[in-house]
Amino acid sequence: MSTLRTLRHVIPSIATADGAGVKLRRSIGSQRGLYLDPFLMLDEFYSDNPDDYIAGFPPHPHRGFETVTYMLDGHMQHQDHLGNVGDLGPGSVQWMTAARGIIHSEMPKQSEGRMRGFQLWLNLPAAEKMKPAGYRDIPASEVPTVPLADGIEVRVIAGTLLDGARRIDGPVNPAGARLSTDPLYWDVRIPAGSRFTHALPQGHTAFVYVYEGDAAIAGKTLPNRAAGVLDAGDTVTIDAGAGGARVLLLAARPIGEPIVQYGPFVVNTREEIEQAIQDYQSGVFGKAA
Repeated sequence: MSTLRTLRHVIPSIATADGAGVKLRRSIGSQRGLYLDPFLMLDEFYSDNPDDYIAGFPPHPHRGFETVTYMLDGHMQHQDHLGNVGDLGPGSVQWMTAARGIIHSEMPKQSEGRMRGFQLWLNLPAAEKMKPAGYRDIPASEVPTVPLADGIEVRVIAGTLLDGARRIDGPVNPAGARLSTDPLYWDVRIPAGSRFTHALPQGHTAFVYVYEGDAAIAGKTLPNRAAGVLDAGDTVTIDAGAGGARVLLLAARPIGEPIVQYGPFVVNTREEIEQAIQDYQSGVFGKAA
């Protein structure tokens, strides 16, 4: 018998800015030290005013985790010290494993119009924090959009969606090639009055972020632009409100290790933070040992 995941608590998003002044809303990670293992941060950026995003995210370092950028509207360009260049357009995903170090920028490729999307920070276990950095640019055409009953649609970025006999793998984390945190990352569109139900891995940390409309988790309301942390269980139900809903559904295996963060460095000890700063300042950041 399945066990329904209920809504444990709600993390409202708060207005903040990052990069060179990009305005955004932060839910997971809005309070330093209050992590949702293995999720470190979730930012939503959304503006029609170029003054809110035009300065972008100039070159900056990361170490010890993965960043996942999911674009809904607009264009950003990624460049990093490894020579990678990627164009993030509507519906595309950038999955970057910073690991031992990467220095990158994400800059708008537009001077007007809407810029909208999300960035997720996903932790890495200690054994993987110093592996070589990796980068993957996933165009919108590679992210399956799966129509379900009652007008529901799911974009499967990571993990596997099951619909009867159908099995739909996202471009990240398919069966047989799983990341250590075994992440699931879905964008779910639910029409008014409809209910989305799906299994979630037992033991995975999971949350739902509502970015359009409003929704209810197992009967408890989750307001717009808030993250709802789910209790233990193996099944989730999401009911759309009167205007329908669009939500991010995320789940991943917790790591259960100490977390020490200093800005863009997330490691396990204070000594490792000091080493990251030293590596960055000395010019060996991200290079092979």
